[in-house]
Amino acid sequence: MKTNLRLSRVLTAAAVLALGASTAAAYANNSPAKADAKITMEQAKAQALQLQTGTIKDAELEHEQGGSGLRYSFDIQTQQGVREVGIDAVTGAVLENGIDHGDANHKDDHKDGETQDD
Repeated sequence: MKTNLRLSRVLTAAAVLALGASTAAAYANNSPAKADAKITMEQAKAQALQLQTGTIKDAELEHEQGGSGLRYSFDIQTQQGVREVGIDAVTGAVLENGIDHGDANHKDDHKDGETQDD
């Protein structure tokens, strides 16, 4: 009898965890951030590629300081190296257009193609 009770508790716990995981996955795919964006990822990609010709290596929608606080961030491989372009997901404004140093503490915040000597 005790074994059945333990098994029942284990199965119940497993079911609760599985349900929680599927709910979390559903929220990840329909995140509040995506709902707050006024422009689509595709529109932002097109805008980013007008600023920097190349191949998008990474794209994400993220909460970050500046603009509305919600931005699309793109790492674009160009002939000159990897550039990071940030597009405000609410207004469509260009928030960042600079060299991607791969470290948030050393990002180039210059816009409109300005460069910084390393």
